[in-house]
Amino acid sequence: MTTIYRCITEDDTSQFCHRVSEALSKGWRLHGSPSMAFDPVKGVMRMAQAVTKDIVAEYHPDMKLGQQ
Repeated sequence: MTTIYRCITEDDTSQFCHRVSEALSKGWRLHGSPSMAFDPVKGVMRMAQAVTKDIVAEYHPDMKLGQQ
C-alpha cells in the first residue's frame, strides 16, 4: 500500500469546492486545512487543499495523481 499526495488549487470560486468534493468522492482524504492567498497578477484570491489517498500500487513520478 502506498500513500499518494496532491494539492488542489483553484481561484476562490465554487469550482474549487467542486474539485475538492470530487476528490473526496473518489477516496481522497483531506490533509490539513485549506490555504488562501491573494494572486496580485490575476487580482483574485486563490485556494489550496492538500489531499492524500492510499493505493495498491507502487509510486512512480509519471503517474497521473488525479486519476488514481
